[in-house]
Amino acid sequence: MASPPLVRVFDVAKYGAVGNGTTLDGPAIQRTIDEAAAYRGKSQVLLRGGKKYLVGTLVLKGAIDFHLADDAQLLASLQGEHYLGGLAGSADADSMAAAAGAMIVATGAQGLRISGTGTLQGRAREFMKRYDPTNEWWLPKDFRPKMFVLTECKDLEVRDITFAEAPNWGMHMLGCDGVLVDNVKVRNLLDVPNCDGIDPDHSRNVQIKNCNIVCGDDGVVVKASRQTKDYGPAANIKVQDCIIETQDAGLKIGTETTSDVRDITFERCTIKKASRGLCIQLRDEGSVYNITFKDITFESQYFSDPWWGRGEAISFTAIPRKPAAKLGTLHHITVQNVSGRAENSVRIWGSPGNPAHDILLDQVDVTLDRWTKYKGGIYDNRPTSAITPLEPHPTAGFSIQDANNVTLRDCKVSWGANPPEYFGEAIQQKDVTDLKVERFQGDAAHASHKEGAE
Repeated sequence: MASPPLVRVFDVAKYGAVGNGTTLDGPAIQRTIDEAAAYRGKSQVLLRGGKKYLVGTLVLKGAIDFHLADDAQLLASLQGEHYLGGLAGSADADSMAAAAGAMIVATGAQGLRISGTGTLQGRAREFMKRYDPTNEWWLPKDFRPKMFVLTECKDLEVRDITFAEAPNWGMHMLGCDGVLVDNVKVRNLLDVPNCDGIDPDHSRNVQIKNCNIVCGDDGVVVKASRQTKDYGPAANIKVQDCIIETQDAGLKIGTETTSDVRDITFERCTIKKASRGLCIQLRDEGSVYNITFKDITFESQYFSDPWWGRGEAISFTAIPRKPAAKLGTLHHITVQNVSGRAENSVRIWGSPGNPAHDILLDQVDVTLDRWTKYKGGIYDNRPTSAITPLEPHPTAGFSIQDANNVTLRDCKVSWGANPPEYFGEAIQQKDVTDLKVERFQGDAAHASHKEGAE
């Protein structure tokens, strides 16, 4: 039997990388990557431990293993001229998918592997102008790179690495097909805006598992952002066995939904802290359907005003981004064996004339209480100018509006010891047809609140 082909190691030190944290090592590492990609056999680009490599943009290629050994660290340069411009999603996009640069870039790479136990350090606070104590967050400078922009890659594997203190989005995968993200740690700063954890965007056949994520913005968020090129739907994505802490949504779809988002499963995850536990925000012309959330625990709370979300346990909304804008449909959503503590409702809202439909909540157990200092009694509809963005609203256990064929099966709502007056009904419904409630447990927060009122 023939021996398997040996992996040829390309050590960045042999190409001039110093690794002292102050010398710009990007050009030397890029030479290493280019040589490894030109090799016809299996190749590994090796960054040895005990080193800090100062870099701007590194362009990875297909069929290599980019390996951060031991405690090797890629350190983000603070100089904008060290980053590659013209990335996919950078021009004419109306969302945070646009970015002027990224530390790690790959376009059209097949068989790329990013591995090792090292860290990408984004130095987020050094890309910020100042801290805003009123709003409790950092205000960014004009330039702040993403950590990863991986575009139209196939058979991509990212394993075991850590990335930390992202100044902008973390791992943005745009139009990729066949992706495994396994055992990745994210250690972003909770008070830095837009530092998402992992963003599969227009991507298909993706598995994200065993990840431990701390970030200021959404933990794992599936998107279909507005682009000048049609990258297709976001489909067949599984997020499994992850632990998330964030000041935005824990597990999310949207808000960018310009193409269909379908066949998505989130399961066996723990959301330690979030502004929304489970979230779908349909705001654009694509439809969102065949979505499953299963075996998840969460804690969701209010944060300061700029952060999106108002402590909703679950928030599934289909609201046009602008008046009269085309809006897809939210349908065939299953939530099963989900429990947690929150400061705001389980919320299922479609729009007038475009109801959410075929929604099953099975064994959803939520305890509503208040423990933070921020103003309550608000639903967060953002981003939209079609209706009130921040809407004063009583806090129901389950709030269902503009929806058809909704089933609550073996669901439960409990209330904290001293519910505020704006805590309301166990189930609040408006413009709902065919609501089925089977073996529901729980009453209104206050005896004076009438069940089922509009």
